[in-house]
Amino acid sequence: MIPTLAELRAALDEGRATSLKLTDAALAHIADPDGEGVRVFTKVYSGQARAAAQASDLLRSAGLARSAIDGLPISIKDLFDVAGDTTMAGSVVLADAPPATETAVIVRRLLAAGAIIVGRTNMTEFAYSGIGMNPHYGTPRNPWGRETGRIPGGSSSGAAVSVSDNMAVAAIGTDTGGSVRIPAALCGLTGFKPTARRVPLKGALPLATRLDSIGPIAASVRCCAQLDAILAGDDAPLPAPARLRGIRLALPTTIVRDDMDSQVARSFEAALSRLSAAGALIEEIVVPEFAELAAINATGGLSGAEAWTWHRALIERAGDAYDPRVISRIRRGQAMSAADLLELLQARVRWVGSVEQRIAGHDAMIMPTVPIVAPTLAELADDDAYYRNNALILRNPTFINFLDGCALSLPCHAPGTAPVGLMLAGAGGHDRDLLALGMAVEACLRQA
Repeated sequence: MIPTLAELRAALDEGRATSLKLTDAALAHIADPDGEGVRVFTKVYSGQARAAAQASDLLRSAGLARSAIDGLPISIKDLFDVAGDTTMAGSVVLADAPPATETAVIVRRLLAAGAIIVGRTNMTEFAYSGIGMNPHYGTPRNPWGRETGRIPGGSSSGAAVSVSDNMAVAAIGTDTGGSVRIPAALCGLTGFKPTARRVPLKGALPLATRLDSIGPIAASVRCCAQLDAILAGDDAPLPAPARLRGIRLALPTTIVRDDMDSQVARSFEAALSRLSAAGALIEEIVVPEFAELAAINATGGLSGAEAWTWHRALIERAGDAYDPRVISRIRRGQAMSAADLLELLQARVRWVGSVEQRIAGHDAMIMPTVPIVAPTLAELADDDAYYRNNALILRNPTFINFLDGCALSLPCHAPGTAPVGLMLAGAGGHDRDLLALGMAVEACLRQA
């Protein structure tokens, strides 16, 4: 079991661990030649991390702990600016770009809270895929069935594996169409996508600013809540676990359970049964808007439009250096007209209003995060298989990004079986309520 932030903080407070020992252990896992560190991290801050850990230990010895994460090793995705570094975003085409002059807001908040930033994690190039493959830096292998070489999920691929492999106690990623929840689900971890406006994007290299959100991957829902509060600058006490009995969960019958493989189906149905037995009211609802989203995005979607706008000059200069599977998706935005974009934005407003009205009266939606378990890298060698699986993996999480909602993915598989994520999702602005519900659902699913 991966230790929680609370367990590690208790070990620090009681003198059973020190920040320096935890940091050295994380750095040793990163440097292990038989491990995934070389594929998980694009840059490691060994010296800075050890110095920060020593400072944390000194403060703690004086009775000063800055937050729940003070002294704990945290990784950050390779698209957050750190002053003095060039933000590469999992690519090579920015190698000659000037270094950042300012550190991203969320990184500054982590540092102020005493986090020990151990390094920058690998990702799908420019965050544009749910698979997690990277031809430039290698692809971190999923901890499940590692010998078979399964994908970690993306785009925050290195983020998830840094946690699963004890290279960090938690990781910060981004989620534009599922890029926190997907790797969390496929690697057996917990991931939280907040309402986009909750966490400042300043200093994060964008994919689609209208969809981008920043969230944690960690061992538990409470861990995610603690990290989210720091990222959001939310000083309110953490939400307490909700009471599960009488909670109303909407289970969409439209699309979200299509094409489930047998392992996901078994794990998800078992989770539903357990929640029902605990008193949760699970009600199937039709959400026809989910079936309409593909047509709404047919001209390229918000990601295509915004990605093309940001990348077009770079592609003209260095297009040959891009991952072909990434640049092909970015180029979809090239054909979008201003009228296409305006119609898309108007359609989104109508779509969001309709979905919010449909789920009103329910405490959250519930669905599989991803309908399949992690495929192998070999299975995705063919472009057709890659794009087909990418669309399937992104499908359910994308609904919530377009909704401008908040969502959790938490493990629901039996020990020793392939990781499966259960997603709880709500309308925008209901983050704390969702985290409270997630704690209750997690406790129920973890009962023996």
